[in-house]
Amino acid sequence: MKHQLRSNVDRVMERIHAACDRAGRRRDQVRVVIVTKYVALDVIRSLLEMGWRDLGESRPQELCRRAAATREWVERQIHNPANTLTLDDLPRWHLVGHLQRNKVKPVLKWAHVIHSVDTLRLAEEINAQSVEAAVTTDVLLEVNVAGEAHKHGVAVAAAVHLAEMIATLKRVRLCGLMAMAPLTDDPAPIRRVFERTGELFDEIRHEGIGGDDFTELSMGMTNDFEHAIEFGATLLRIGSAFFEGIMQPVGEQVGEEE
Repeated sequence: MKHQLRSNVDRVMERIHAACDRAGRRRDQVRVVIVTKYVALDVIRSLLEMGWRDLGESRPQELCRRAAATREWVERQIHNPANTLTLDDLPRWHLVGHLQRNKVKPVLKWAHVIHSVDTLRLAEEINAQSVEAAVTTDVLLEVNVAGEAHKHGVAVAAAVHLAEMIATLKRVRLCGLMAMAPLTDDPAPIRRVFERTGELFDEIRHEGIGGDDFTELSMGMTNDFEHAIEFGATLLRIGSAFFEGIMQPVGEQVGEEE
């Protein structure tokens, strides 16, 4: 499994680096969030041993469960003389799927970034729970650029105003935008969504909303990340491309693959 995983990682990273080179972007301008919902915990442990730290989950409960299990495993490893991991090597968990307000409190304990904030009520709940926990929570504003009724995200026309409102919250740090392209083999609509998201990102930055914290553009998954890199993505949410030949489905799979 570890050999296959390393081979997959090398192959995907070669594609990412080639896409960066074609787009004239530095390779360190693009980070990868490996979405782990398709694999068992032993694969996650192997990723940590390989040095990967940014991991993502679509389902809040699964993120909490996996984050707790991973921390417990790392803590046990610390007492193993052959181990090289420390608590500094714990993963940075990204919630990349939909978040309901009643799930905010447990998620805040584990999530490094919440990519899927799309209403003021959700942002206010995150702020309230962050005040209670004495933390500041990094979030991205999810935008439904394609206008697909079955997907979450604020409409483009309302995105700037919502970003302004979120940026006023004391315990929420607005760090950028998140978007998903349509699931299609036609590159044209994919590229339109990424291009428009990039334009919206630039507009919000130009307005000074979020200040110096507004730096992240989360877009691009297994089927379309090379297009996302071309249009300025800084965070790629890639899952299945890393796990070909080793995927072990865990639980119900939801529509937002990565």
